[in-house]
Amino acid sequence: MYEKLKGLKIGFAMTGSFCTFEKAFEQAEMLVRYGAELIPVISENVSETDTRFGTAESNIQRLKEICGRDVITSIAAAEPIGPKAMTDIMAVVPCTSNTAAKLTGGITDTAVTMAVKSHLRQGKPVVLAAASNDSLSASAKNIGELFNRKNYYFVPMKQDDIVRKPTSLVADFSLLADTIEYALDGVQIRPVFTFER
Repeated sequence: MYEKLKGLKIGFAMTGSFCTFEKAFEQAEMLVRYGAELIPVISENVSETDTRFGTAESNIQRLKEICGRDVITSIAAAEPIGPKAMTDIMAVVPCTSNTAAKLTGGITDTAVTMAVKSHLRQGKPVVLAAASNDSLSASAKNIGELFNRKNYYFVPMKQDDIVRKPTSLVADFSLLADTIEYALDGVQIRPVFTFER
């Protein structure tokens, strides 16, 4: 099971959808159990922001313990990822709508966007686990754009609360490992969207 993940160097980048961090950490632990080597990256917002879902310090420490290495927290530290071939695949888990917009526009102003940009210079795959309350409104065009970009793949998404959050989409984090394996073969896992009632 998940033989392709053994020894795979995965950039594991986290952006500020703090309410999904627990699921992201669980998936990081799972990837390590499958034999992957994780290179952790977090955005500056994540490295500096305390929320009801945990302090910045505790989130950094947990990711460091899971990955067994220091967490990349700056643009300068993320820049060598591509030139040094540090990653085979990059996963942004979770990927906020803000980060998706920056990736669409080629904006490199966080450790995570630099990590993705640097990784992409070698034409390697990037997996995005979207988590945003406006994925089906203002951010829809950015998601659509990234679907049409070479080397980008999405973890399947679902509408998590169609009544109170009708434009929200959140990745099904449990499908991260499957999405990575498909992406390694240049295939988008499907179905991409599911719905809960």
